[in-house]
Amino acid sequence: MSAAPQARPVRLGPRSVVALALVGAVGVAAFGWPLLADGDSGIGTHAADAPWLFAALLPLLLAVVVATIADAGLDAKAIAMLGVLAAAGAALRPLGAGTAGIEPMFFLMVLSGRVLGPGFGFVLGAVSMFASALLTGGVGPWMPFQMLSMGWVCMGAGLLPGADTLRGRRELWLLAAYGAVASVLYGTVMNLQGWPYLGGLATGVSFVPGDPLAENLARFVAYCLATSLGWDLPRAVVTVVLSLALGPAVLKALRRATRRAAFEAPVTFEAPKP
Repeated sequence: MSAAPQARPVRLGPRSVVALALVGAVGVAAFGWPLLADGDSGIGTHAADAPWLFAALLPLLLAVVVATIADAGLDAKAIAMLGVLAAAGAALRPLGAGTAGIEPMFFLMVLSGRVLGPGFGFVLGAVSMFASALLTGGVGPWMPFQMLSMGWVCMGAGLLPGADTLRGRRELWLLAAYGAVASVLYGTVMNLQGWPYLGGLATGVSFVPGDPLAENLARFVAYCLATSLGWDLPRAVVTVVLSLALGPAVLKALRRATRRAAFEAPVTFEAPKP
């Protein structure tokens, strides 16, 4: 017997899809444009200009939130759930900050995105990262990129197959596998944000403006293996362990809260009885 479909407080309406596509395109361009710069672009001299480019992403992320509210008509219950989960994610992040990449925040973001859908997931990921940056003092030019990357992580969890039918151990293993991959990809994408601007690196792993894309990508892979893999793998392991150990209870609680909140229940008014 298949499980009953789950109500989702934030659906992807037309304006939300357009906003997500726009912010995704700008995000990909902002992450990857240095790889296509020619040797005469003087990219190294523009490292100080990076905060202006990064800050331009923040209004676009806010536009996604506004478009989602306009499409789905977020009510007080959905906003309250968004606030509670964002606060929980922000509180979990400092528990492992600075300790070999151990970040328990990821498992909660993946499970929340799974239950509450891709639209809610993207908003939750971005807001959670913003709140955690304020909590830990991690505000900087990298913050909008962290918001965007975490939004993608949560949205991807909401797009996994079997959202309404897959349950039990198979769902847990699916989420654990996705969480592991997403944890490593998050670190890789965030490396791409700062790698072209770092100076003084060894020739074998440094970015060379104007070199063929394949050669720079090979150096980037070597850079990730040499620097961040020791953080990304522990993050992936912690996400898998927490997803398998706490996943059943967290998924059950999230689904119960979503069902009781009745986000998609139509509002009706009855005439008073005489």
